[in-house]
Amino acid sequence: MEVGESNSGNERRIISKDSSWCSQFRNASNPWMARYAYALIFLVANLLAWAARDYGRGALTEMKRLKGCNGGKDCLDAEGVLRVNLGCFIFYIIMFLSTARTSKLNNVRDTWHSGWWSVKIALWVVTTVIPFLLPSEFIQIYGEVAHFGAGVFLLIQLISIISFITWLNECCESEKFAARCRIHVMFFATTAYVVCLMGIILMYIWYAPKPSCLLNIFFITWTLVLLQLMTSVSLHPKVDAGILTPGLMGLYVVFLCWCAIRRQDYQSLLDSFGLVSIEPAGGNCIRKSDSATKTDWLSIISFVVAILAIVIATFSTGIDSKCFQFRKDDTPPAQDDVPYGYGFFHFVFATGAMYFAMLLIGWNSHHSMRKWTIDVGWTSTWVRIVNEWLAVCVYLWMLIAPIIWKSRHTGST
Repeated sequence: MEVGESNSGNERRIISKDSSWCSQFRNASNPWMARYAYALIFLVANLLAWAARDYGRGALTEMKRLKGCNGGKDCLDAEGVLRVNLGCFIFYIIMFLSTARTSKLNNVRDTWHSGWWSVKIALWVVTTVIPFLLPSEFIQIYGEVAHFGAGVFLLIQLISIISFITWLNECCESEKFAARCRIHVMFFATTAYVVCLMGIILMYIWYAPKPSCLLNIFFITWTLVLLQLMTSVSLHPKVDAGILTPGLMGLYVVFLCWCAIRRQDYQSLLDSFGLVSIEPAGGNCIRKSDSATKTDWLSIISFVVAILAIVIATFSTGIDSKCFQFRKDDTPPAQDDVPYGYGFFHFVFATGAMYFAMLLIGWNSHHSMRKWTIDVGWTSTWVRIVNEWLAVCVYLWMLIAPIIWKSRHTGST
């Protein structure tokens, strides 16, 4: 077993095949292992951002020494999140610029992506400290830019999810698996529709208990209409996309609607803590909101699960660069091709950092957040709702576009 780092391609392949994961990681010979290291850095960076928001006042005496913190007050709450998050963003942008267009293993950029961890950890520490030396005005500008970056991340994640659902349906309908998966497809599609309908009914019960809750009623009813629209278009004879894809998309759409409406659940908690309410005037339309008036273990567990879910979603989206290839390439990859797009991977983490910042500050840099909360407030509600509508539009376009291109091609010939 070789321990030292080798510049030879043959020796490196021997290391990858015969050595342990730890040895492969140390010798920069396993880009698959490198993904987990980057995900861990991403998780730690965002936990630091959360700590700056919720527990930053404990480090106030140390922050007073930093010129950019203006006596410490500009490194707390939302601005503290943005400062830590900016360092994470800079780190992944540097990695993006230095690894973009890497196509082959055993070259310098591949080694940089999979190794040099002591240098990269030092780089991450430096990029984390630098934002605390910057003036508050610069951080506020980054906060505005982060809105756009977070939107880009949501769009990338959306396309990745739709591509996965489409790929799953194509596998089930292929000649190899069609006969075997027919019963499974009907079972999963039926289950998906039952869960969607149950979710919609429960949302009516929990989030629209009064006729005055017009906005919530509109959100839920429109979600039901979109579910019917996706099913009708998918089953149209000219489209013939089957029943599985609209069922799975229905689950995603209902989930987004639920996430959007439940963001209002914590707004009454913000009011109870004397914070500024940004919820529109009207009666309390959240039946479950009276059950929680303080931070409990359920809130902490929900917060931890939400953070881990976002990290996992960023991780899985980052290795799915093929979903953005408009032309399918059936050529099998060469033995020395990189297993995934390094540049795209780091770009997703860079935009994911911006998205994480928006969740921690409620998409509003002037909005105070309660401890152990994430992605709350009326702005978060509208972000989720728009994301839901955009998901349906993208899905319908992916169904209709091939028919339009085919008809135009036929007409031109």
